[in-house]
Amino acid sequence: MVKKGEWVRIHSIVLKAEERTAKLPEDTQKCPLEMWTKGFLQADAEIGDEVTIMTAANRIEKGTLLEVNPYWKHSYGKFIPELVQIDKQLREIMYGGDK
Repeated sequence: MVKKGEWVRIHSIVLKAEERTAKLPEDTQKCPLEMWTKGFLQADAEIGDEVTIMTAANRIEKGTLLEVNPYWKHSYGKFIPELVQIDKQLREIMYGGDK
């Protein structure tokens, strides 16, 4: 059970594919316009339920509850030792040494 007031992420369809403008590229026209939004849950719910949230900008949005306390899960990849050497070389060229 996700409690009212929790910070959550929802998903909703803003426009179905057939509702989108004909001025879009053909492949884009075939896809719905989707939205993922974060905000404060307005009533207790379960993951997968249709819910209402209040965003940080005080907008009310509705959608399918996806997750609680969402956070960024991407990274810039693993450490690459060669980049340390490149950094040193670049600093030497640009500034005449470590700075």
